[in-house]
Amino acid sequence: MLEASGRVYAFYRDGFKRMTLGKTLWKIILIKLVVMFAVLKLFFFPNYLNTNFLTDEQRADHVLEQITRQADQNN
Repeated sequence: MLEASGRVYAFYRDGFKRMTLGKTLWKIILIKLVVMFAVLKLFFFPNYLNTNFLTDEQRADHVLEQITRQADQNN
């Protein structure tokens, strides 16, 4: 079993070593993913709890209220 997984690892390792255009494409893909997730996090997922509540207790109470209210509405 270990030998088979070693051969699979070697197959992919050697394949990535021999790539020329593929390496450039993978770099572009990774850069695009990092930029995309950074932009999404900054603009579409603001830190609502830190901006609207001062203490951890207030944040916890708000989250608990939201969770229980949604559960009550579903039943």
